[in-house]
Amino acid sequence: MRHASTQTLQQLSDLLDQIRRREGLKEKKLGIFYRKSKSFLHFHEDPAGTFADVTVGETFDRYPVNTAKQHKELLAAIDRILAE
Repeated sequence: MRHASTQTLQQLSDLLDQIRRREGLKEKKLGIFYRKSKSFLHFHEDPAGTFADVTVGETFDRYPVNTAKQHKELLAAIDRILAE
């Protein structure tokens, strides 16, 4: 699974805009977000679709981001993690 291309990230522009509004996250490179000094979120793509990897503790959770419903699920997960 490779990191998402610029073209794929452009297709996710509405989702990325919503992530950018979350306090405590900094986008250091297109589609790569940090929380404090640690990597927090980035995107991958493969034939099965596009996925977001969100760091939770020492591991990460993978979320598909191919539909509007999946975007909402990712945003809800980000909000839960940031509230902890």
